[in-house]
Amino acid sequence: MKKTVVIDVVGLSAALIGDHTPFLKQWVEGKQLSSIEPMLPAVTTSVQSTYVTGKWPTETGIVGNGWYDRTECEVKFWKQSNKLVGGEKIWERARQLDPSFTVSKMFWWYNMYSSADFSVTPRPQYHADGVKAPDCYSQPADLRDRLQEALGTFPLFSFWGPNANIKSTRWIADASLLVDRWHNPTLTLIYLPHLDYCLQKFGKDFSKISKELHEIDDVCKDLIQHYERQNAEIILLSEYGITNVSQPIHLNRLLREAGLIQVRVEQGLELLDAGASRAFAAADHQIAHVYINDPSCAAQVRSILEKTPGVELVLDEAGKKKYHLDHERSGDFVVMADAKSWFTYYYWTDDAKAPDYARLVDIHRKPGYDPVEMFMDPANPMIKLKAGYKLMRKKLGFRYLMNVIPLDATLIKGSHGRVGTQPADHPVFVSTRPGQASAKPIPAIDVYDKIWEALTAEIPQKTA
Repeated sequence: MKKTVVIDVVGLSAALIGDHTPFLKQWVEGKQLSSIEPMLPAVTTSVQSTYVTGKWPTETGIVGNGWYDRTECEVKFWKQSNKLVGGEKIWERARQLDPSFTVSKMFWWYNMYSSADFSVTPRPQYHADGVKAPDCYSQPADLRDRLQEALGTFPLFSFWGPNANIKSTRWIADASLLVDRWHNPTLTLIYLPHLDYCLQKFGKDFSKISKELHEIDDVCKDLIQHYERQNAEIILLSEYGITNVSQPIHLNRLLREAGLIQVRVEQGLELLDAGASRAFAAADHQIAHVYINDPSCAAQVRSILEKTPGVELVLDEAGKKKYHLDHERSGDFVVMADAKSWFTYYYWTDDAKAPDYARLVDIHRKPGYDPVEMFMDPANPMIKLKAGYKLMRKKLGFRYLMNVIPLDATLIKGSHGRVGTQPADHPVFVSTRPGQASAKPIPAIDVYDKIWEALTAEIPQKTA
């Protein structure tokens, strides 16, 4: 099979390729830049799962970056087991055709316990004293040790949070090149998250994101030139484009006002009790899954959602089927925001009673996605000194709480997740293989076929 690399540049759209990405601008010339039709939801885990299976969320079960577990009565975001993803993966199919086929899965999501030959994914160490230490998980297990010996510890705190920067993306790229040199996998999947940070913080404001565009351009240059020397097929794509937003929608606060949300008070702070709530929303960028534990309030919930300014779509069973989201993990209703809006997970009405995790980078305990984790509280002029003090306590071995995240959702200027965006803001698809470009947007489900065509480029085709 033909050596192939798929480079996923998160948030990249045609609108961003230009003067601030000189290498990509030149590399794309002579190739047709196609767009991918955004799928619902246009979020990382759902889209990646569709790309590697050729199946919609109805079959993969990946209805978002997280969902409500109706059995355990818990909202779970950013889980990592590949066994959550339904459907045969493209590398499993390829292995049946070519027993010598191997795949390297570098930071694509659901990367633990996968059938990939080589995989690396973020995975901090959680110590008994509460300390979270940077690290990553790999298969084979010693691959992590080899990579960190060569590149240093994976910079976890540069991967997400207020200090998110190019270091984590550069580490992923360098690790991908090392795995390629050590093992020469047939297929390599590389995830480059860098643009996700600045675009959600600032939107498409080139005066604020030009530096980040140049940085990702340099990383892409190193990867593409390496794989060109390997005579590999190269596919550059993204999962979604990020568009400007100005209006956060607090669905859970609206449901709470209607008496549908239940909270527990612990040490004066309010914790969402999802299992005891009659209805609640699991927010995920510009979509939200609304779960109903008490069927008698379904009509009331629907009415609230349909009357909420900024809600563009309210999908019931028929609507979920239309958008390929009819899966048991989906909410009883799935809602999509309009172009200027996005959904928060906030459920408290008094910031003084917000849970302690609200002011932390804590992606697993929050019952929804929180992009505000990329900011340190701008209302506190001493916030950097406070963060430095807490970091010093950590280094000295003391317990600490890095509670520096603001509760101001209006800070967010960019989001994604919805369908119906303008073509210039669609995710991109560029391939070195002739004939793969399309003048019309490529359905997300067809990206799988494009990768398969690249892999099988050297296999003689049967003739009639």
